[in-house]
Amino acid sequence: MSTKALAPSDHHDGGFTEDMERLERLRLGRRRALGLMFSAGGAALVAGCGGGSSGSSTTTPVTVTPTPTPTPTPTPTPTPTSTCTAYASETNGPYPADGTNTSSGSTSNVLTVNGVTRSDIRSSFIGSAAAAPGVPVTFTITLVDANNSCAALAGYAIYIWHCDRDGRYSLYDLPAESYLRGLQVTDSNGRLTFTTIFPGCYAGRYPHIHFEVFTSSTNATSGRFARLISQFALPSAACTTVYASTGYSSSQSNFRSVSIANDNVFGDNSAAQITVMTMAMSGDVTSGYTATATVGLAT
Repeated sequence: MSTKALAPSDHHDGGFTEDMERLERLRLGRRRALGLMFSAGGAALVAGCGGGSSGSSTTTPVTVTPTPTPTPTPTPTPTPTSTCTAYASETNGPYPADGTNTSSGSTSNVLTVNGVTRSDIRSSFIGSAAAAPGVPVTFTITLVDANNSCAALAGYAIYIWHCDRDGRYSLYDLPAESYLRGLQVTDSNGRLTFTTIFPGCYAGRYPHIHFEVFTSSTNATSGRFARLISQFALPSAACTTVYASTGYSSSQSNFRSVSIANDNVFGDNSAAQITVMTMAMSGDVTSGYTATATVGLAT
């Protein structure tokens, strides 16, 4: 059997060249289809982001809200601190009974005697129980720190003493009596209150009440330990009224011859000191008087 070489031939008319052209058309058609597909997807994506509006696209402006400038907090005006005048130191006089002097050859010191701590000082508490007659006075003392904006001084002890309506002092002029003397401790507000009588006026002195201040009742055992020794002056108007009442006749003439200005104790003080050292007083002879004083202690 003879073999006959077959000449290469194509399966359709046009040959190799036509096949290549056909393949090129297919490749270009596929690229165009892919391009159209991606264009449609991009348009859909843009439409989804842009809200699906037709026509020309509009850019919505972004409004920026400015941050408000904070209003500065005003600095509060400081409250003025209280002011008070320190009391002047004065003599404790010849009748203190605080262990610093003698009477009839012996030392008298009521600060070491049981019963001296009391609010009502009108009665004697050593031996006798006699009461001193006179117009009643309820006297409240407030003790403050003159070096610390007048802060209250709590826990301090104050000892007061004064003459009776005839100008006499217990334990000295009246050895058997111990009235019109007493000691108390200031409360949390620096206050304490005594019940006593309106003192008389004796020759040579303006009407007054003696007092001593101690840092505690424990230290109040002798006048030598006092942080302040001073005196209160009684208001002139009240003195005039009381000394015209029954029982105070001996004080009338004595009071007419004295004044704070010519007194040998108060006379050298400043006007500010005399003002604070003079008791504020209200009331009458029948019902009694209420008195107050604020003592500034220079700590």
